[in-house]
Amino acid sequence: MRAPLPSPLVAVEVADTPRRGVPAVLVAFAGDPVRLAPGGPADVDTTDVTGEVGATAKKGATWVVGVGDGAVRDWRRAGASLVRALHGDADRTGVLGYDVHLPADLDPAAATAFTLGLSLGGYRYRITGTEQPKRVKSVRLVLPAPSPPLTDAVRRAAVLAGATSLSRDLANAPSNVKDPAWLAAAAAKAAVPGLEVRVRDEKWLAAEGFGGVLAVGRGSARPPRLVELSWQGAGGGPHLVFVGKGITFDTGGISIKPADGMHLMRTDMSGGAAVISALVAIAKLDLPVRVTGLVPAAENHVSGSAYRPGDVIRHYGGTTTEVTNTDAEGRLVLADALAYAVRNLAPDHLVDVATLTGAMKVTLGTRTGGLFATDDTLAARIAEAGERAGESWWRMPLLEDLAEDVRSDIADVRQCPPGPGGITAALFLREFTGGVPWAHLDIAGPARADKAYDEVVPGASGFAARTLIELAEGFA
Repeated sequence: MRAPLPSPLVAVEVADTPRRGVPAVLVAFAGDPVRLAPGGPADVDTTDVTGEVGATAKKGATWVVGVGDGAVRDWRRAGASLVRALHGDADRTGVLGYDVHLPADLDPAAATAFTLGLSLGGYRYRITGTEQPKRVKSVRLVLPAPSPPLTDAVRRAAVLAGATSLSRDLANAPSNVKDPAWLAAAAAKAAVPGLEVRVRDEKWLAAEGFGGVLAVGRGSARPPRLVELSWQGAGGGPHLVFVGKGITFDTGGISIKPADGMHLMRTDMSGGAAVISALVAIAKLDLPVRVTGLVPAAENHVSGSAYRPGDVIRHYGGTTTEVTNTDAEGRLVLADALAYAVRNLAPDHLVDVATLTGAMKVTLGTRTGGLFATDDTLAARIAEAGERAGESWWRMPLLEDLAEDVRSDIADVRQCPPGPGGITAALFLREFTGGVPWAHLDIAGPARADKAYDEVVPGASGFAARTLIELAEGFA
């Protein structure tokens, strides 16, 4: 069985002339009447739009989409609502392309948000043998006059949307298809010129001493991998290293998870997916900044060879960890990769991203990621990058009064110290960062969605990919 990769997205482009015979979409702000200019799109009455973000059909030919007060998030929500409505109409009408008439004074940030909504709001991942309903293929954004800044914004937004979509595809792929080798091959296949991808197998991992990755992957017949993606950029500046958790399926190991919800563990490599997708997009955008991505990939399974609570494992670089819960496997593979980055890559800034703790989902819900950082400037940069990307982050404390609890009686550190789970997990990871300015992004909540909101649809959300891209661009 072959998973559909990549999923097709609506193509969005900019033009200054509408297409003949193509249905039109008009944009209206809260409370504004929609009045048609002479020679403009026909078949719509003067309409009062209340500002509800959504789309309304008028006589089957022209649509009106409300963008509320015109805030950036309103534009993103409007694009998503519009494309969902158009997709719903496509099979009945056979119309697969639309022209959206935009105001002359549209801000590039709003154009970016609208494009993201249009591209991602109708995302769908489905493996099926049946014929699928028709869906909209293209949307042209029609401007009153040429505008290079808006055209550039839309083109850049298409790359951002592609990164989110790729991240969703990788995370949504079922785990009977997706194992560590498949994930590594998918990263290599997605690479563009200038982006180097190295894949290290279990023999290399054993020779180099990646004890955390090997321990987690030991219970599976499908061995682990380490994926390293390198973008050199053309400028100087700092070296960013992104590390993403790549657990392609998580049973919990011997500390096995409840059956309810275990099927969602195909998305437990969403952090790794975000890193892979971000590096591909950074290369596509040709950003003048050096970025390396590391994805330690393993399958956490139950078998006679699985690692056990009470085991002591030796990570890359020599630090030892007392295992207390085999379902806290993500921090073990991240520890190896963080230590490898510090010793071999000389990072100026180190950021890891992972679906790490259920505690963070309880704390922040399903639409906000947890942000831990040892450096205030880096934390601020990530929060600002998230704001530009349309992804919400909340900074969490690294409580020093809990740091001593990371120490183990029989090893250097223990895997699951007592106390608030999200914070103690971050304190464990900090042990492997070598004093480099570091941030930990826990996306256990927003990595998956059970209902649509904004440009997000049920399933893997692709959360964090755009934040990483914006962060790299900010350094560039």
